[in-house]
Amino acid sequence: MQAMRRFPWIALIVIGLFAATGPARSADPHTLEIASKTGVHAFSVEIAQNDAERSKGLMYRKELPEGQGMLFDFQHEQEVGFWMENTYIPLDMIFIRADGRILRIVENTEPLSTRIIPSGGPVRGVLEVIGGTARKLGIAAGDRVAHPIFGAR
Repeated sequence: MQAMRRFPWIALIVIGLFAATGPARSADPHTLEIASKTGVHAFSVEIAQNDAERSKGLMYRKELPEGQGMLFDFQHEQEVGFWMENTYIPLDMIFIRADGRILRIVENTEPLSTRIIPSGGPVRGVLEVIGGTARKLGIAAGDRVAHPIFGAR
């Protein structure tokens, strides 16, 4: 009888451990759009919105399909720095101000590098997409990003 009473608690602990060790990515992808001189480009993004998710980012992934990415939400504008440690694929890092304007783009970052990549000023978010995307789509500093974290569209 004692074992039967413990079973629900053990099941809850196991489920909690599974949830805590699962992948650090938003369950539902969100749509983000960038309006550039070449048109509007839509991306399906995972949101990294807490310290654990932002720390892991796209580490350990072997691929990132075109049109997908990760949006790092810092909750308010601040200067940030990124690196590529444990990241196996080249990325474009798009640094975005709170008003949705792109501040800076660093293209084709070097996989596995520990070199710090600074935002170059205060940003609310950073979009990481597969390397070469910004050049291919004509995305540039000053372009507008539409997503709820950047306010009205």
